[in-house]
Amino acid sequence: MKILYTATVLSHICQFHLPHMKLLRERGWEVHVAAHDNLAAKNGLQLKYCDRFIETPFSRSPKSPDNLRAYRQLKKLLGSERYDLILCNTPMGGIVTRLAAKKARRQGTRVVYMAHGFHFFKGSSGAAWRFYYPIEKHMAKRCDLLITVNEEDYALAKERFAGRTKIAHIHGVGVDETRYHPAGPEEQLALRRAEGLAPEDFVILCTGELNENKNQKTLISAAALLKDKLPKLKILLAGNGPKEQELRAQIRAESLDKIVKLLGYRTDLEKVVPAADLIVSCSRREGMPLNIIEAMLCKKPVVASHNRGHDELVREGETGFLFDAGDAERLAALLLRLAEEPELRKTLGEAGEAAARPYAVRSTREELSRLLNELVH
Repeated sequence: MKILYTATVLSHICQFHLPHMKLLRERGWEVHVAAHDNLAAKNGLQLKYCDRFIETPFSRSPKSPDNLRAYRQLKKLLGSERYDLILCNTPMGGIVTRLAAKKARRQGTRVVYMAHGFHFFKGSSGAAWRFYYPIEKHMAKRCDLLITVNEEDYALAKERFAGRTKIAHIHGVGVDETRYHPAGPEEQLALRRAEGLAPEDFVILCTGELNENKNQKTLISAAALLKDKLPKLKILLAGNGPKEQELRAQIRAESLDKIVKLLGYRTDLEKVVPAADLIVSCSRREGMPLNIIEAMLCKKPVVASHNRGHDELVREGETGFLFDAGDAERLAALLLRLAEEPELRKTLGEAGEAAARPYAVRSTREELSRLLNELVH
């Protein structure tokens, strides 16, 4: 059996799909990957479990002529390689791949599109619905299976795309519980020392690309409100991206240079998450956020902004707390409460670990494998 994974950028494949690619290889599949290689900016992130990589000039911009080049290249590839299955991801990677696979589908190749979070959703802008929804509705006919990773997208797809393709749901792409697990007191202290943190620091970790959607500026604004109330406050921002200089300027303007630390892009977050006291995410949009699952598997309480991915994972007052994206005052109040109540942090963390188990890779790769086996057999 031979499978082709596609995505706009290679980092997406490396961040989200390696555990399942490993499983497929172990079961005798030949695994190919087509994407634009952006790993030079990802600080050591590596492609594994791949028999062949095809550099493909996808672009995230729908207007870029690079996507036409990618389409032509994929059509040629699919004409020369006989794939049993194509698993395409990301908006542009998914659109271009499904268009290029028209003839291959007639010849028996099965095409799967995994939606990691529709750009149109409850509460999104009218512009998002007018632009993205018609495209996804049309493209649903061009795959044999549409997989969603959160309950809201699944319900929406069942309602809007019924009859166009088969629709299924899995619990995300999974987090490796052998990497992300609770740390004992001594291990936590050692991990803190490695990050230059003191035992008495109150440490908050926020992970994600430094961009408008991830909205780290709200956490920095909350830190400005807390710096006099929590003298031991430390905030770690892990990631890189287009908003880095803007965030650095905000940190300087708020005199937070000794409180907020930018870690850059990290491939060893399993050494950082256990060092934190809690995890924060301020995203405006999430499909199924791995950073939240990683935190919960490490028994860390979560404070997260309202969106479909966070709302599915975080149970208010049970595994963490939720706030409206952009509400720095509410975020600051929640962080202050958790800083002052270590027993509450412990209770939330323990409940979170239990709630996160269905989203661990052991469970999700079996869900996905079952769907793919049913499709090809």
